[in-house]
Amino acid sequence: MAEHPSEHLLFLTGHLARSRLERVLTDLGKTAFTFEIIDIGVKVAALMTEEIISRRLKPPLGADRVILPGRYRGDLDRLSERFGVRFVRGPDEVADLPVFLGRKGKPVDLSKHEMRIFAEIVDASALSLDALMQRALKLSAAGADVIDLGCLPETPFPHLADAVRGLKAQGLSVSVDSANLEELESGAAAGADYLLSLTEETIGLAIRYGTIPVLIPAVPGDLNSLGRAIDAAKAANIPFIADPVLDPIHFGFANSLGRFLEARRRWPDVEMMMGTGNLTELTDADSSGVTALLTGLCSELSIGNVLVVNVSPHTVRTVEEHDRARRVMFAARQDHALPRGYDAGLLQIHDRKPYPHSIQDIDALAADVRDANFRIMTAPDGVHIFNGKSHQVAGDAFELFPGLSVENDGAHAFYLGAELTKAEIAWKLGKRYAQDEPLAWGVAAPEKQQDRTRLAEAGHTLRTKKDVAS
Repeated sequence: MAEHPSEHLLFLTGHLARSRLERVLTDLGKTAFTFEIIDIGVKVAALMTEEIISRRLKPPLGADRVILPGRYRGDLDRLSERFGVRFVRGPDEVADLPVFLGRKGKPVDLSKHEMRIFAEIVDASALSLDALMQRALKLSAAGADVIDLGCLPETPFPHLADAVRGLKAQGLSVSVDSANLEELESGAAAGADYLLSLTEETIGLAIRYGTIPVLIPAVPGDLNSLGRAIDAAKAANIPFIADPVLDPIHFGFANSLGRFLEARRRWPDVEMMMGTGNLTELTDADSSGVTALLTGLCSELSIGNVLVVNVSPHTVRTVEEHDRARRVMFAARQDHALPRGYDAGLLQIHDRKPYPHSIQDIDALAADVRDANFRIMTAPDGVHIFNGKSHQVAGDAFELFPGLSVENDGAHAFYLGAELTKAEIAWKLGKRYAQDEPLAWGVAAPEKQQDRTRLAEAGHTLRTKKDVAS
């Protein structure tokens, strides 16, 4: 957040994080704001409560904004009203403050995009109407704008028209994707919004029914054929989408990229589509990276439609990935910027900043701890576990267990085993680890919904034996 020169920020923190917070803010050098830090009187900053803040913070505050830890659980609006100053949550980790404070006036807005996602149900003909409806609603919730009904060769689809009408009744946009003219006509007659994929030889079907066609070359790779289909659509004065067709790697991929570039050069104002499945489905690589690259290409070429598909289990979140990618690319393009620092949804296996604490930070923190509760953190040298009695570090969780003295406490041993295994996975992958929090897998896994107005339950390491027994 770029600050007004006269803005004064007040940071609330706890005993253990204060020195680290002071160092991070001081290291910013000259800033467009002034600041002060108040230790609210708790050991762990995230454990401060609304009641503690209300009781210990004395008005007037003399600040324009109060920054709370990102893991603070409480009602910000009530605090803002009570003190007459805006309270906001900062990042979860102190190390991320520079980025938080460097943003231009407001959080990144990912609510906008300029790309329509067609999500193909490849086996639509094999599904019952109920199963088809459930699949379509799930895809829509994931971010799909159009449900594409795939028709398999030599596979009857007697309920195609009913499927189109049923999906339309649910308020969904529908496309029919078939090489069979009878199926395309059945879908068009039932009210399909789009027909895939028509050529210069079959475009008459779309003209007859007033359905938007997605046009491809009649001869694979022939842009002149695509051009004739485009001319026919323009002559009929109907809307259309042109798809030069993206081919798989080693089967024309590089040439097909060239076709997209040439198509945009020839037809600078024509609406276009790219089918990404030939890359995401047919390449043994995590699909998020492939998706980011292809949506970046679409962003540069102003390609406003993508056809996505999930057949292989490794593309199970492809709609979510395309949805996040289109938003990130739009935001970056609006800023005339690289697509970095906007959102971590496509960083699923590795994180750009996996270690919020340096080795020195952890050593200093461990030296200040006096109680028996175990803290677990990761740093470049491995997984650290420490309390008031010991401090160990290793790259293998099993190496740490003998020094924990929890052999006779099954619940605690189980908890520490689970947390240390999670920390080891994070350390080996270069992911960020936070004790008692799930690892963040971006859009590769559903995000756990958190209520940040309430305190999270204490992890087992912070519970007393009485709490665990009850």
